[in-house]
Amino acid sequence: VQLQACGGGLVQAGGSLRLSCAASGQPFSRYTVNWFRQAPGKEREFVAGFGRSGRSTYYADSVKGRFTASGDDAKNTVFLQMNSLEAEDTAVYYCAAADRYSRGIFYYTREKSYDYWGQGTLVTVSS
Repeated sequence: VQLQACGGGLVQAGGSLRLSCAASGQPFSRYTVNWFRQAPGKEREFVAGFGRSGRSTYYADSVKGRFTASGDDAKNTVFLQMNSLEAEDTAVYYCAAADRYSRGIFYYTREKSYDYWGQGTLVTVSS
């Protein structure tokens, strides 16, 4: 599956952005698509997304109450609504897809759980 993330940009602290990740190439319903980010000089980290079934949502502590993950199966797209942005949210944001039918426990925060990655979209929050 191919993932295309977009929606990043430059925003002032306190502002909002909405990221999109469009999937193509294989049935969207087969995959759980979640969001990660990598800030300058730091490791990539889980931000927000869904459990294997897609019915539960999970968030990193640092974004709880500010970010919302959602999806539109009809459009093969997932979204990340980011509100009350902070300078610490500056990073390249990636979407990643994990096969829902893979065996074993789905550790949604672990990069190795994912089979496909988008190219990333840069979010810069000015303070």
